Amino acid sequence: MTEENDNYGARAGHPAGPADDRYPGTATATSRTSCMPAAAAEALAELACRAAALAAASGGNLLECFAAVPDPRDPHGIRHSLPSVLALCTAAVLCGNTQVEDVTAWVRNAPQEVLAAAGARRNALGMRVAPHPDTVVRIFTGLGAQALAGHAGAYLARRARPGPVAFPLAGPGWLPAIAVDGKAVRGAAGDDGLIPYLLAAVTHGAGTVLAERLIGPKTNEVPEFAPLLRELNEYYSLAGHVITADAGHTVRAHARLICEELLAHYVLTVKQNTPKLWEELDALDWASVPVQHATEENGHGRRERRAIQVMNAPAHIRKRFPHVRQAGLIERYVTRTVRVKKGKRWVKKAVKSAVAVFIITSLDAREAAPAHLAGYIRGQWTIENKVHYVRDVTYREDASRVRTGPRPRIMATLRNLAIGLIRQAGYTKIAATIRKIKYDTGLLLAILGLKNPS
Repeated sequence: MTEENDNYGARAGHPAGPADDRYPGTATATSRTSCMPAAAAEALAELACRAAALAAASGGNLLECFAAVPDPRDPHGIRHSLPSVLALCTAAVLCGNTQVEDVTAWVRNAPQEVLAAAGARRNALGMRVAPHPDTVVRIFTGLGAQALAGHAGAYLARRARPGPVAFPLAGPGWLPAIAVDGKAVRGAAGDDGLIPYLLAAVTHGAGTVLAERLIGPKTNEVPEFAPLLRELNEYYSLAGHVITADAGHTVRAHARLICEELLAHYVLTVKQNTPKLWEELDALDWASVPVQHATEENGHGRRERRAIQVMNAPAHIRKRFPHVRQAGLIERYVTRTVRVKKGKRWVKKAVKSAVAVFIITSLDAREAAPAHLAGYIRGQWTIENKVHYVRDVTYREDASRVRTGPRPRIMATLRNLAIGLIRQAGYTKIAATIRKIKYDTGLLLAILGLKNPS
């Protein structure tokens, strides 16, 4: 067995290989019984450490979460606390306000119940006082956008936490999954005049943003992939999770990071940006592999069929890419009904298209069946459909007039937080829920997780 395979056998989700100091708690079958108490104690200590880090980063409620964000203002003369202001701004975004001007206007006229729940100060008459719009703008201008994004992500992570993943797996099954992808904030411009770009880690299914980083003006998503996941792993253990990303992140360093450092798994697509790997996958004998899973969907004027073929990764594929255990071919056939002009009449016509993509994964056949691999690849679209689309369409992010400084990113973080809070409250239709929240203060406070103390 090669050194790579030895390392692979020791990481989470696979039968334990020889004992290795780099992977505490791993042992051979003969010594597992004697090492179990120490391994269990170490695992519990690690879980306790991560739980403490998550609690410190997220707080018990939204106000405590915002209390951990550094306040950029001079402490002398502060009349409105930072947690109160940020909670009110989050409430404004939950009510559908898309521009900073709209947010500040809503905060200025917030109901007394919301002001009380957010901890706004009282005046001499005992009434709650809302912060002035200029106060909100000053905070947005000086606030550390990355710190806010980190604590907001930690707050959502604490509420979304699936719990530790047990290993080894008894058989193929679903594991918690995280999608990584970037989005340009097209309505804004950085100090260099370029459009800022944000890389985010989002849960499959619910579409909750757990972490986010700004892409530097002279780089791309790839260098920020590792810092993003390392930052998330500090308070939200990724061990046993499945990490998905688009073909741009199908690089060896990412595979090693995921499997060796994070003790997680990957499911990645392969396109011609990695030409040698793509050519070797394309040369495999797919004709001899039957279709092992297929799905069909109808809707929105189209019929779609997805089929997947999976095989154990041959030795030369495993040698080329770290920790790969299975390779797959996904084919998508789409039939769309369109209207075309024929003479003076419009007639319906079926337009067919087909797309094929290769995938590789560190999950072996015991851990993931073809249906699971197809689901993980489909789940990567969660970040597009449930986060990016909502921010663009419902919150009109690309049309925002918030142009420069940290304010565009702060607004993006508040939108992510609002979307996550709505989904974690059990609502799936964001736009419809926002319409309800506008006229229901009780629902607004329930989604915020805050109570009126009076």
